Order: sequence, then C-alpha cells, then structure tokens
Amino acid sequence: MKRIALVVLVSLIGMGAAQAAGKIGLVDMRNALFSSKAAKQFTEDTVSQFKQQDLEVRAVGEEGQKLDLRLKNDAAIMSDSERAKTAADLEEKIQEYKYLKTKLDKALAEKRQQFLEESRPRLDNAINQLVQKEKLDLLLPREAALYAAEGMDYTAQIIDMLDAQK
Repeated sequence: MKRIALVVLVSLIGMGAAQAAGKIGLVDMRNALFSSKAAKQFTEDTVSQFKQQDLEVRAVGEEGQKLDLRLKNDAAIMSDSERAKTAADLEEKIQEYKYLKTKLDKALAEKRQQFLEESRPRLDNAINQLVQKEKLDLLLPREAALYAAEGMDYTAQIIDMLDAQK
C-alpha cells in the first residue's frame, strides 16, 4: 500500500513539474525585426537618403589617400615648403573626413533608433499574437538559450507576422 501511494505521489509531482514547465519558445528579436520587409524598405530608403553624404565622405577619404600616397612617394623630391603644405593638406583632409564620417554615422544611428522606436509596437503585437496562437507560457530571447531544440525557435513566424502587418 505504501509503495502504491509513493508511486502515485511521484507521478503527481512529475505531472505537476511537467505542467509547470509549460510551453516555451525562443525568438531572435533583432533578426526578426531586421529581416522584415519594413526593415528592408527602411534600409533602401536610408541608403538613398544618405547616398550623397556617403559619396562626400568617400571622396574626402580618397583625396586624403592620394595626398598620403603623394607624400610617401614624392617626399624625397619635394621641397620643404611643398612637403609641409602637402602634410598640412593631408591633416586637413583627415580632420574633414573624421568630421563628415562622424556626422553621417550619427545621422544613421538616429535614423536606426527612430526605426526601432516605430517598430516596437508592431513587434510587441506580433509577439502577443504568437503567444496566443501557439499558447506559449514563456517566450525568451534566443540569445538567452545555450541550447534549444529546432521547434522552439519562433523567429520565422514573428517575421511573417511583422510582414503581414501594415
């Protein structure tokens, strides 16, 4: 009788633990967000919007490289004043490049942050839909798992849900 009671007790504890674990899913939120159609459109729009600034940064960089190459190759045949002027011009190009590159990087970072802020409600909505649809008890970031079975990753479904939203 005691053995039967012990087996029943262990079974009940095991069932309780299994129910407590529930259904768990994982999502790579960064991948989901940046793989969506909206993110691809954002990237295209951003590239076209900042194309001129990017070309300007590249042109200044190329001018600086030419001055550096000239200084290295022709320093022996240049007069002291010409070498000093070329070095000063190179330093000016380096400073201009740094300024323009920093300005472009800052503008791109602000644009990305704006996209993330605008996308967050859509991502939250997709996550809520997924949790309800799949009856998940726990949804974690993919990065939090050291190992997970293939079926636990819901990133592709989140991407599809984001793409379906307007």
